[in-house]
Amino acid sequence: MSDSDFRPIERHCDVAVVGGSAAGLAAALQVGRQRRSVIVIDAGDARNSPAAHMHGYLGREGVTPSELTTVGREEVRSYGGEVLAGRVSRVTRTDDDHFRVELVDGHFVVARRVIAATGLVDVLPDIDGVAEHWGREVIHCPFCHGFEVRDRRIVQIVTHSMGLHPVGLFRQLSERLTVVLHNPVGIDESEIDVLRAAGVDIRSGPVGRIVTGADGHVAAVELADHERIDADAVVVGPRFRARAEPFASLGLRPVAHPSGLGDVVETDATGATAIPGLYAAGNVTDPSQQVLQAAADGSRVGAMVSFSLADDDIRADARRSGNEADWDHRYAGDQMWSGNPNGTLVNEVGGLAPGRALDVGAGEGGDALWLAEQGWKVTASDISQRALDRVNAEAERRALHVVCHRADANAVDAFETAAFDLVSAHYASIPRTPDGRGVRNLLNAVAPGGTLLVVSHDLEPMRAPTGNLAHSRPFDPDAYLRVDDFAAMLTDSTEWNIEVHEKRPRPAGAASAAHHIEDVVLRARRSAS
Repeated sequence: MSDSDFRPIERHCDVAVVGGSAAGLAAALQVGRQRRSVIVIDAGDARNSPAAHMHGYLGREGVTPSELTTVGREEVRSYGGEVLAGRVSRVTRTDDDHFRVELVDGHFVVARRVIAATGLVDVLPDIDGVAEHWGREVIHCPFCHGFEVRDRRIVQIVTHSMGLHPVGLFRQLSERLTVVLHNPVGIDESEIDVLRAAGVDIRSGPVGRIVTGADGHVAAVELADHERIDADAVVVGPRFRARAEPFASLGLRPVAHPSGLGDVVETDATGATAIPGLYAAGNVTDPSQQVLQAAADGSRVGAMVSFSLADDDIRADARRSGNEADWDHRYAGDQMWSGNPNGTLVNEVGGLAPGRALDVGAGEGGDALWLAEQGWKVTASDISQRALDRVNAEAERRALHVVCHRADANAVDAFETAAFDLVSAHYASIPRTPDGRGVRNLLNAVAPGGTLLVVSHDLEPMRAPTGNLAHSRPFDPDAYLRVDDFAAMLTDSTEWNIEVHEKRPRPAGAASAAHHIEDVVLRARRSAS
């Protein structure tokens, strides 16, 4: 895509979560389970990403960080939450007291609340070889990685006054522990004496480098005077920096951590920062949190944000839908789609006898209006009233009768039961739910002997990473119902016969998504009795 072709997309949601590791995903899961729309924006640079495995997480012991992230994303998406790959450049206020979350590529998200789950950056000591082995054989946390180096030759390099803090833990893990005082400034000599008395080998002098063996693993720690201390694992205590740059435009400033080793974002007991509506969770607020604690903190903050939104809505006597706001905004500007019927609809329905038809996710009405022209009695349904207003205006202009029905496809009793000879959903963005309510709502609307037609884009190209956060995708296709969700519910049903379920080239028709070249099509018929 050339820069001249780029069009920034504006999304709207209840909550934007900046950062998609344990804290951010846990917060998003809580928010999504409260029927709030949530968009997670993740740059993919979690603090623990260099580690091969994570430990101390009850029920997830020993899994890789990426495995936890993959499962967490799927759980968030199962409630209709979106996870976008992207980097946030800054967050600002809008005139109506919402937040504008800007991505580096120009897309942006407007949200009622924002949760900062951006984590920390570990600032490693300037010693050759530390960064190369960081998160594997150069470690800092005895709880995260200590058991894995038990009984091995451990060299702990002390680079600041807090560096002796974990020595007792590593001494318990291995008898072969050497402590090197690389920078002893501020260290109490009496502590050194206690360690020596306990049998800990203490060396003094600056470290020159970490020596890598022929096998690529740590082999030794070399001091500046070229003395070598054999090592299988090296312990260092990094300093840290809160990832808070995107929020500086709101006036958020990190504060010094009591340890003196870095800064953090300060919050109250609910996770709220000093900026109204901006919350923070996870390592960005507390560097001591392991993954389990970060997830718990995110879950807690997500709950607090949900309380905050509910309180606002009660005071405003409103029951807002973030998805409705998102689509209403998209239909607030110029016409989005071509106005033509989708080619698959024309091909699949052209031979059917006209009856009652329900077009779900009607948008601007290209399909609904074509069906009406073919003699169908059409109900056009959409979550956006602005979209339906366009359908109604165009129907009046063409002297066609189309009933417009504003409904959330996931609502209870969204559509008339067993009332339509054709239920059609082309590229409908219906958020997923774990119980598949949206699928059942569409199936239940089909009359005996009627036809269900569901068409979506082939998602595989949409899932492929762009490889460049400067050109991210502003939508998450896996947060919405897929053709396969319908097929799975129909496969074992004796009431339905799947007539078509296949991937095929996209036929001529609407030009709404010309960059998608293949569709997945499902046509099924409900038995007449």
